[in-house]
Amino acid sequence: MKWLTDITEIKACDGKVYVSPMIDCYDGKIVAYTTGLHPNARLANTMLRKAIGTLPDDTRVIVHSDRGCHYRWPEWIRICQEHGIIRSMSRKGCSPDNSAAEGFFGRMKTEAVYPEHWEQLTCRQVMEHVDTYMHWYNHERIKQSLGWKSPVHYRMQQGLAA
Repeated sequence: MKWLTDITEIKACDGKVYVSPMIDCYDGKIVAYTTGLHPNARLANTMLRKAIGTLPDDTRVIVHSDRGCHYRWPEWIRICQEHGIIRSMSRKGCSPDNSAAEGFFGRMKTEAVYPEHWEQLTCRQVMEHVDTYMHWYNHERIKQSLGWKSPVHYRMQQGLAA
């Protein structure tokens, strides 16, 4: 099992919102995510703990990220070690190494952030819109690579826990 993560910034009328998702490479499902007002270790660590909470016992997972400081912070490393997570990081200055995470952010911004003018919303409203988008993405957004099914419906078809 391989997961990807990164952090993106969304402008709001009263500040910025940061989104940190964990994306499953199997089908692109957002396993867990957090939103916050700062791109810090707490944002990333909280998301990691939420993602770990979805794992069946004794499941091994590789988590790939860029080289952001929050993924090199002692707490992130400790959480990974405690749960047997194998850490993988992009090469220095090579964002294509984490292109699937970057692609997710691009789709989210193209499908929702820009056309719905989230920059006119408050930070609180942006966070609510992120919640709505993540649910839609996992449950309703179809993908050609999944036989025109959403990640949740694809998993159900495969007999996997959604």
